[in-house]
Amino acid sequence: MRKYILLSISLAALVSCTREKVLTADFDLSAADQSLFQITSIGDTDLSKGLPDDCYIPTEEGVTKATSVTANVLLADLLEYGNQSKVLEIAGVYSSFDSTDGYEEIKLSGKVLLPKNRKPKRYIVSCHWTIGSNAEAPSNCFPIEGVLCSLGYALICPDYCGYGVTADRIHPYLMLEQTAFDVWMMYLAVRKMLANTEYAPEFDDIYIMGYSQGGATAMGFDWFLETNGFDQSDMIPEFKTKVRCVFAGGGPYDVRETYNNFITTNHASICCAVPMVIQGMIKGNNLDIDPEEILEPWLYEKMDEWINSKKYSTAQMNSLIGTTTTSDLLTDMGMDPTSEPVARLYQAMSENSLLSYNWTPKAPVYMIHSIDDDTVPFINAAKARSKWENGNITYNFGHYGTHIATALRFVSSVKSYLENAQKENSDN
Repeated sequence: MRKYILLSISLAALVSCTREKVLTADFDLSAADQSLFQITSIGDTDLSKGLPDDCYIPTEEGVTKATSVTANVLLADLLEYGNQSKVLEIAGVYSSFDSTDGYEEIKLSGKVLLPKNRKPKRYIVSCHWTIGSNAEAPSNCFPIEGVLCSLGYALICPDYCGYGVTADRIHPYLMLEQTAFDVWMMYLAVRKMLANTEYAPEFDDIYIMGYSQGGATAMGFDWFLETNGFDQSDMIPEFKTKVRCVFAGGGPYDVRETYNNFITTNHASICCAVPMVIQGMIKGNNLDIDPEEILEPWLYEKMDEWINSKKYSTAQMNSLIGTTTTSDLLTDMGMDPTSEPVARLYQAMSENSLLSYNWTPKAPVYMIHSIDDDTVPFINAAKARSKWENGNITYNFGHYGTHIATALRFVSSVKSYLENAQKENSDN
């Protein structure tokens, strides 16, 4: 942990000045400090015309372009509220340090969404759910969470390593500390970039939100901030921040329990998650484990084409894999939690599970999870409630249908929470 901090302090000296072409938009580039966040493109989206064609949302058929979805009540509700303004989109790159590669500097990407011609109230750090294709990375699309800009918030949307400008790399899926650190580095870079512009938020405290993989990342980011004291440090003013609330939905807060469910039930509704977890733990933790011992040969041989190419959405990957039966995906050794390689994987999963830590969030948390979740089992939320019983947490557990069905409910719930806070004048 301390190595991350020391590396980030000297980050500004490592950032190069190369840029791609910047599109014309209503934004004062001369006021933006690009020493840490280098702008690669600027554009805007008029939500009064509906969601743009490059906006992807989860449906029961898989991640789909929002423009192809009809008769969805939650989506209609989000659009009805979101169509009150235009959104300014600023994509860019920033630097972080890769713990999986000798702590070398690495360039990552993401997007900032701003309420056009309106000073934001504060930042929302938005952590995306599991994606498959690079087209779904925030820097390459319009994240559905962008409808929250209409409430007067600035959204910071990291791509994560393995997407955006690092699409040629293996994504260290569910790697807790590394991903939290990367999110933090983008937050710092964007905050510096906007500090002297008219789009610098009015207040310093932030919201954090995320669903599914993003739910675990959102809680991990809060853990990272709280355990390092960045919410009260006076040593480096740029690092000082306070979390106003964390919105977490459908998160695998216990990666080991989530993976164990794949084995014990012999079922994985989103089957591509099985090889993604295995690969992510091996890559992210530098484990000397041969994936061929765990994954069936036919699946291992297709990993680079189906998963690491970043050409396919999770729905397309699931279709290519063609089975939700875990024993079809894993070898006999892979199905045995007591086998040597799987036992080591389980240890890595524990190290990347927040519920394995002696920590209770200090920030207020709003947590939603469907009891019927068929992808990230509800036991994650149940164990979180038990583990964090002394935390300031509002739980919204109910029979909301599948994991996918609850995703839009999550975004809609965040919108309602923020809207009510504004009506009560408690968000100022």
